[in-house]
Amino acid sequence: MPITRRLVAASLPLAVLVPAVAHAKPAPDFTAVDAEGKTRSLSEFRGKTVVLEWTNEGCPYVRKHYSGNMQGLQQAARADGVVWLTIASSAPGKQGHFPDGAAAKSWMTARGAKPTALLLDPDGKVATAYKAKTTPHMFVIDRAGQVVYEGAIDDRPTSKVEDITSAKNLVAAALADVKAGRKVATPFAPPYGCSVKYKDA
Repeated sequence: MPITRRLVAASLPLAVLVPAVAHAKPAPDFTAVDAEGKTRSLSEFRGKTVVLEWTNEGCPYVRKHYSGNMQGLQQAARADGVVWLTIASSAPGKQGHFPDGAAAKSWMTARGAKPTALLLDPDGKVATAYKAKTTPHMFVIDRAGQVVYEGAIDDRPTSKVEDITSAKNLVAAALADVKAGRKVATPFAPPYGCSVKYKDA
């Protein structure tokens, strides 16, 4: 490469030199029973924006966000017509497992949780389909059924409640982009939290 071309290339921003990676991908459909005993599927919400939130009531990172942050997000999203599905994938005998819908509803009531539904996934089938790694692990699915955001709830990977106010909420930002018809500016951020408590192999 001539020296002049090397100098021009060296001065270009990294974003120009590296092609953008398309993160949007079809959201796997699933079926799961909710805390009310009703069978739900992703396909029933076709044409709507959907948030998936993996939870574990015993995880300190989940407790951090259920100090009010997660409930506020749920309420604001639902007011905008977003479907919010909280998913409990802890296996029987593992931290965060709900033995039945009554236990799940009791937790939601105690925490003031505001999801559209809390889905019970003790066999980890939904978590496996999405390769859910942590609690929380967040996904935003647009009206076309594409995963347009995946990863952390925010950019402060700690379990400290006081860090919420200084964090950028990546889920709220993704939902704002979707609502405005924009491409999601940050389509992925490494998830943080406790590991999803899958059943033993």
